[in-house]
Amino acid sequence: MMKRRTHVCVAAVACLAAGTASAQSTVRLFGVMDAAVSYYQTSSKDPSGVQPSVRQSQWALSTGNLMGSRFGFSGTEDLGGGLAAGFWLEAGIANDTGATISPVAMFNRRSTLSLSGRFGELRLGRDYTPTFWNDTIFDPFGTVGVGASAISMLLGGSGSAGTINALLANPNYVRAGNAVSYFLPAGLGGFYGQVMYAFGENAKYDPGTSTPPTPLNTARTGRYAGGRVGYANGAVDVAAAYGSSTVGDNYYQGLTRYLNTGNVAGSYDFGPVKLFGEYSDVQLKNDYVSAPAMTGDVKIKGYVLGASMPVGVGLIRAAYSHLQADIDQVVAGAPELKADKFALGYVHNLSKRTALYATAAYTKNKNGAALPPALPPNGSVGYTNPTLANLGQGGLRADTGTGYDFGIRHSF
Repeated sequence: MMKRRTHVCVAAVACLAAGTASAQSTVRLFGVMDAAVSYYQTSSKDPSGVQPSVRQSQWALSTGNLMGSRFGFSGTEDLGGGLAAGFWLEAGIANDTGATISPVAMFNRRSTLSLSGRFGELRLGRDYTPTFWNDTIFDPFGTVGVGASAISMLLGGSGSAGTINALLANPNYVRAGNAVSYFLPAGLGGFYGQVMYAFGENAKYDPGTSTPPTPLNTARTGRYAGGRVGYANGAVDVAAAYGSSTVGDNYYQGLTRYLNTGNVAGSYDFGPVKLFGEYSDVQLKNDYVSAPAMTGDVKIKGYVLGASMPVGVGLIRAAYSHLQADIDQVVAGAPELKADKFALGYVHNLSKRTALYATAAYTKNKNGAALPPALPPNGSVGYTNPTLANLGQGGLRADTGTGYDFGIRHSF
């Protein structure tokens, strides 16, 4: 009888301990499903009139035009003394096909392990870069769908050969893997901030002359370093960020290529209307041991002006964005690439978790800027465009693009 009572007591203590541990830990499942019927159209023309104009159009069942479709798991454990451990696994999905956005990394949106306390938060893994936060937070359309700003369309897409998008391809624009990040703690009078360093994780040879000629030495490619600081209090929110990503490295060419991004942005909520603004400066720097006459450097300036206005259970969104790019390339005197974009949209909230939305956008390209109306995996229409070596030398030019999204978003 005593032995049986002992077993019962041990079981009770075990259950109590399990209950206590459970109370100190939380795990949740979350996600967003966002689907739309979209229409995209582009037109290209030859200024000389030698070649016929070309128009492309496409209907698509698209995804992630109000919010990126995703599912994920997150959890925290209270370690006591104000210290907590946490994890976050978030996968991007294309709900029109059921596929994950990334074919090689399931949790491509975020995959982090963190330790937080009064000192702030130390976060390890794949996460948003500091410089991207300003692009998405201070854009009324959040850098998704046809309404995304011109600067995010330029930097967020890889593009086909011979386009400015391809020249500025940066895998670290939105997120960086292999990263160590630190976030300032809350309670600093409205001030917030983040710093990040992402490792390239490539082999380095010392001395450099021992580098094998093939494959090319990419010891620094993939590295990212950046930071962001801001202030939010009541209706006002302002922030500035800077980051540098190493996007090319070739020892035998004596070349390292950096994509440096700086931006400053802010918003002010007047109540009836909320205003947004951002200015961005992006530079592709080719660091040569012996620089050629034409370095291939690119200097880009862009800005976004936007507004959102609550109307009953809905929200009207509008934005204008502009960018211009100066390319120091093999063709002297090539004109600056320019693009202007207008976007207008409406979101109708059916509940706290479900909304209908419609967005229309118009893009005017000049001198071969070739910004498409939507980025893959949604749209695939583009422009007939010469190679960068022929910019300013005739040939078909990207002219205009239009895009429409009619969709529904549900979060859980």
